[in-house]
Amino acid sequence: MNLIAEFVKGRRKQLGMTQEDFADKAGVALTVIRKIEQGKENLSLSKVNQVLSMFGHVLSPMNQKDAHRNNQV
Repeated sequence: MNLIAEFVKGRRKQLGMTQEDFADKAGVALTVIRKIEQGKENLSLSKVNQVLSMFGHVLSPMNQKDAHRNNQV
């Protein structure tokens, strides 16, 4: 979950948005953004996908070998 946390936090900061502003724009509660950025593991997948869709991304199944290979790049 740390990759998602780093991705969301980094992209949000690139946009120059506060967590509160980003939550409003994404249509989720501020606590959702905070939990994602803190790397919490008990998140609603639909909420995570709602946030990721702000960047044109979604969670999807990936073969473990492919995921490991992508992290090596």
